[in-house]
Formats: sequence, structure tokens, C-alpha cells
Amino acid sequence: MKKLKKLGKIMLIGIVSALALIGVGGFLFIKMSPQFGGKPSPEQVTRYVQSGHYEKEKGVFVNLIPTAMDMDFGTVMSLLRDYWNGIPNKKPKGPLPVEKIDSLEIVQKTDTLTRLTWFGHSAFLLEMQGKNILLDPMLGDSPAPHPTFGTSRFTKELPIAIEQLPYIDFVLFSHDHYDHLDYGSIQKLKDKVGHFYTPLGVGNHLIAWGVAPEKVTELNWWDEVQVEGFTLACTPSRHFSGRGLTDRNSTLWSSWVILTEKERIYFSGDSGYGPHFKTIGEKYGPFDLAMMECGQYDTRWQNIHMMPEETVQAAQDVQAKLMMPIHWGAFTLSLHSWTDPVERAIPLAKSRGLATATPKIGEALLLNHRIPNTPWWESVKP
Repeated sequence: MKKLKKLGKIMLIGIVSALALIGVGGFLFIKMSPQFGGKPSPEQVTRYVQSGHYEKEKGVFVNLIPTAMDMDFGTVMSLLRDYWNGIPNKKPKGPLPVEKIDSLEIVQKTDTLTRLTWFGHSAFLLEMQGKNILLDPMLGDSPAPHPTFGTSRFTKELPIAIEQLPYIDFVLFSHDHYDHLDYGSIQKLKDKVGHFYTPLGVGNHLIAWGVAPEKVTELNWWDEVQVEGFTLACTPSRHFSGRGLTDRNSTLWSSWVILTEKERIYFSGDSGYGPHFKTIGEKYGPFDLAMMECGQYDTRWQNIHMMPEETVQAAQDVQAKLMMPIHWGAFTLSLHSWTDPVERAIPLAKSRGLATATPKIGEALLLNHRIPNTPWWESVKP
């Protein structure tokens, strides 16, 4: 009996010690890892308060309309059950097809067409009016502070490696979540980018990661900048932010409008459905192309990620002539099959007379010229 008690004490000490080590390790990782980014100065917080979208008492940004994200015990348990059971067709049966490009194709192109290249999820290279623009360039393998905690990309490689990208004139970020803002990508990009544009607060992460402050501009909703023939407008979305355990909603989230004299483009970022889409359409539409969030949704967090049917309606609200579903095709971050977004959104859009684009990763979309729309995902379904 004494031996059993002694063994029990040893096991208990071992378990407690292991938990303590895990706790200390996690605390040190959060405190010391650069992944979690920077924090605002008191002067910046004053500007946030003046934005009209920031609650000083709570230290958080807020949406235009009430957007509850709290889950009761039953909802949490249903999520745990569903994640445990898994989902069919949650990822492709093999690596997705990728069309390769190289820097010479970008630098030496002779046409003046607006060209869009999808990297999967919400990352794009936009070539427009002689400028190279990156949108939410999360080009890493896993959308997490450490690969251990994240899922891997569906492709073995990108259309072009970050190191091979030519000079990038502008980078636009919609918010600071790991599947949109990636520390490793910034480290490789920062010295070849002219300027970064972000919603309020997100620029602090870039500066903490070594980007020169003069190369970062933070914008509030409805702010505009005029730069080299472009109007870049930071527009609302309905979402949230945060990279750590204690910084939820400490930075703003947004969508983006990109205007030139000839063309108008909308990039939704992440968003639940809301009246802001119609307001954006009335102010800046109609759009030649709208890249619309369509993936990583669930009815239990519908306030912050649209269902596919809402994506189609939102595209119509912003007065899109052409819709491209985004936020899918790279990672499994939800409980729907990886092809569910397009299999629901595309038929509905067509039934409503809304043109759609579904390029393969790396396949060029030439605005108003060549619009890829084949169901390429059928060949890689399980």
C-alpha cells in the first residue's frame, strides 16, 4: 500500500510538473515570439478613439452593427463534437494544381491589361496600371503562430516564391489574423515593398517586425489615399481581430476599394453579411471585379463569416459585374468540405445572372479580357 501511495505521489508530481512546464513554455512563447506583433502607443489609442469605431473603456474596436461572438456551453460542446468527428472531403485528395509564373513574366509583360493571380485563400498579386500590388499576402505554409498549431497549405508550392517576386509597389492588409498576416512572409517581403496600407493598429505589427515606419500607412474606415493614379479606400467589414490571448479587437479590420480612371475593384477581406456592402456599392460601385469572402463559415459564427448564399447577395449589394469567391482553396479552418464554398456559391450566382471567376491557383485572370471559370476542383475531390 505504501508503495502504491508513493507511486501515486510520483505520478502526480510528474503530471503537475509537465503541466507547469507547458504553461511556462506557452507563457514564454507568447511573451518572446515576434509572431504576436506590436502594440499601440497612447497617442495611437487617442486616434483610435477619434475613429468612431473604438470603445476606450474596453480598449476594443467594434463593428458597425452588433456582432455577438459569444457561445453558450451547448454550442461549445457541439463544436468539440463536430471537430472530433471530423468532416468528409475536408481537404483535396492530393496537392492542388498550381500554374507557375516567374518574375520575368511580371516585369516584361507587354500588355496593359489588369492581371490578377490567386495564391489561394485571400492572397493575390494584382498587376494594374504598371504597378504590382499584393493583397493579404499570407504566403506561409500554416496560418498559426507556430506550425504545430495550424493546418498545412493544400499546395506544395506557390505560383512564385516570395524571393522571386519583383518589386511590389503596394501591399494591402485587411486585418491581422494569421491566415491574412504572416510574420514569415513579411520578413521576406519587407525590403522589396514600396508601401504598406493597413486598417488602424495593424501597422504596429509590421513596424515591430522591422518595416520602416515611413513605409506604413494606417487608415480608418472610409479613409482614402491618392497614390500614383490610384485611389485606395479602406472600407468597413464585419469581423474581428487579434493574434494573442488578450488582444481581441485591438486592431481594426476592413475591406478595400481599389480605383483607377478605368477600373474599379473590391476586396472584401473577411466579413459577416451586413448593410455595409450596400453602402460600399452605392459609394464606389459598380465594380468590375469583387473578390468576395466565401469559406471557413459555419452557422455558429455566421456573424463574422458569410455563408455562400450571403456571399452572392453581398456581391450583388456592392454592384459587382464579376464575382470571385475567395477565402477557400488553401487551408481547412472550418467544418465544411473544402469545395462547399464554390459548389454552393457558383450555381446561385449564375442563376441570378452574376458572372463568376474561378481561376486555378496561379492562373491569370485578365480583367475584361480572359475570365477563367472552369470547375477545376472536380479533379482533386476525394
